[in-house]
Amino acid sequence: MPMPTPDRLLFGGDYNPEQWTRDVWLEDIELMRRARVNTVTLGVFSWSALEPEEGRFTPEWLDDVITLLDDAGIGFFLSTPTASPPPWFSLAHPDALPVRADGVQLSHGSRDTYAISAPAYRDAARRIARLLAERYGDHPRLRGWHVHNEYGTLDLGPHAAAAFRRWLRGRYGDLAALNEAWTTAFWSQRYSSWEEILPPRVTQYLHNPAHALDFRRFSSQEMLDAFVEQREEIRAAGSTAPVTTNFMLPTWNHLDQWSWASEQDAVSIDHYVDTTGPDGEAHVAYGSDLTRSWAQGPWLLMEQSATGVRMGDRTYTKAPERMIRNSLGYIARGSQSSLFFQWRGSAGGSEQWHSALVPHAGGDSRAFRAVEQLGGILEELADVTAPPEEGPVVAADVAILWDAACWWGMETPHKPNDAITYSDRVRAAHRSFYRAGVPVDFVAPGADLSRYRLLVLPCAYVLEASSASWLHDFVAGGGDLVVTFLSGVADEHLRVVTGGYPGLLRDLLGVRVEEIHVLGPQETSVLDDGSTARSWTEVVAPSGAAVLARYTQGPVAGGAAITRHDVGAGHAYYVSTELEQEAWDAFLAARAADVGATATLAGAAEAGVEAVLRRGRETDHLFLLHHGEHEPVTVQGAGTDVISGGSAEAGLTIEPGGFAVLRLSRGGPLPAIVAAR
Repeated sequence: MPMPTPDRLLFGGDYNPEQWTRDVWLEDIELMRRARVNTVTLGVFSWSALEPEEGRFTPEWLDDVITLLDDAGIGFFLSTPTASPPPWFSLAHPDALPVRADGVQLSHGSRDTYAISAPAYRDAARRIARLLAERYGDHPRLRGWHVHNEYGTLDLGPHAAAAFRRWLRGRYGDLAALNEAWTTAFWSQRYSSWEEILPPRVTQYLHNPAHALDFRRFSSQEMLDAFVEQREEIRAAGSTAPVTTNFMLPTWNHLDQWSWASEQDAVSIDHYVDTTGPDGEAHVAYGSDLTRSWAQGPWLLMEQSATGVRMGDRTYTKAPERMIRNSLGYIARGSQSSLFFQWRGSAGGSEQWHSALVPHAGGDSRAFRAVEQLGGILEELADVTAPPEEGPVVAADVAILWDAACWWGMETPHKPNDAITYSDRVRAAHRSFYRAGVPVDFVAPGADLSRYRLLVLPCAYVLEASSASWLHDFVAGGGDLVVTFLSGVADEHLRVVTGGYPGLLRDLLGVRVEEIHVLGPQETSVLDDGSTARSWTEVVAPSGAAVLARYTQGPVAGGAAITRHDVGAGHAYYVSTELEQEAWDAFLAARAADVGATATLAGAAEAGVEAVLRRGRETDHLFLLHHGEHEPVTVQGAGTDVISGGSAEAGLTIEPGGFAVLRLSRGGPLPAIVAAR
């Protein structure tokens, strides 16, 4: 069933009472009351506490915790603990331990140590899910099921090999079709029996890229099948509570989120700011816009960090005001929750230095006082959760293509420049619109584009013929399309489309690329419009497209760098190089302006203020988050600040590091920035 609209923003986080004694539980409940926590997530890593021996279920401690929460009026998500099998399971079923690409079977000792295709693991996972659902599935405080945790463990062992072969039979039908798709004539790789096919383990030199890509597709589907099995056990036990699993999007990605989203009642994500600099706020927006797009509406933030930012080998302190601004940033872009990992900082264990709502210093601390402040703010924003009856939560005229196959295809090695990643290029495009204050959605290949005026394809390396037709129809119908280098180059089997790049998009873009000239790590190239480029240049032969900018340096000097092709009522742009961020910002801002895609609030981004309009059922809310460090900003016009109670009619000033959320009449006018000293 769909996730019901909560009557308030869900606030709290992962709660691990199994790590503590009962006297600490009582203190936790009191601190939760103080902070106005209304939701916790239970059981994420509690399998050994719930089932200390195979077949012996010991849930009494969890009964006690749930009773304490219930008496305090606190709801909970209940997790199936299958991301961390207990030691007894690994000892009894050593074949269910994962095998790395180098053939090494891992030993028990950490989380995520399981082989997703192992029958014993799948049986045990279904069993624990069914037991939990039978006991707690109809509890009135149960907000939903949190199945597993951060699916993403790849296994290349014998169980995975057998399951992979079954998946390939379903995809290709026979070996002749597989051999054709995988180009196995290369390097004498032709398969004559299914048993010859293995996962792409470490080999002498380079893997067949089609083989590697299909294994990533298989792994995503295999994990999804495991999720669905647990969901069905929950439903068979009679529980009707909504089911989700928390996506994770760091610099790796093992899931096709579009297919997963359709199998969940609510889409949720764990998201962690990855820099102490101002780009951290752009990262909040990136994760939020992605998740809202996967969900096609409101979504859930299952985890964020309260007090720390992890960068490399260090954890830097996140200031309390930044924690609050980040939390509001997620909510502005559609989240129905502000949940954290974790409630109380662990005293021992592998993540004892992970940040928490209750730090090691306890409730008498600067960090926890900020948690209390956030709890009060979120209570005032209760009505933000009701989505509009029609239209999107955040209205956007601009979209960016998101495709896991492009990510995985770009990860196959031995391309002309392996330093270029899909993640970086997608995020760079999003960052440009974020800096301009222009709202953005993400779309899947073949999605309905009728609401968008501008679509960006950053390094859409893998493209099917149907997608080329889809893009042509969008442009011919009046849309503007921006395509970067390394797009349309390969088909769905990672076979290069011959005849010149960008392959399937040559006709639409009106260009034909004859050569690639990669730049060195420190090299740059200057275009005749003043833009600076790096990493990648091309010899571009226009075949109907107009040249907007040319290279001025190197072997490509004088050649086309950026082009525009008029097709029907729209325009198709080709950018044959990696523009540096500032140049990319200017280019994409100009394309947005061309189609009338404007900033949410004129002048806000230039003043250091993130402005996001979240549409609602009865009222709209304009979130104003001042990420600048120096000058206050004053807004004037319609709206009352939900947090301070101040009216914008007389002018509302937001200090650097501050924030305001203006409640507006549904579809009514926005205020204006009248001063930014």
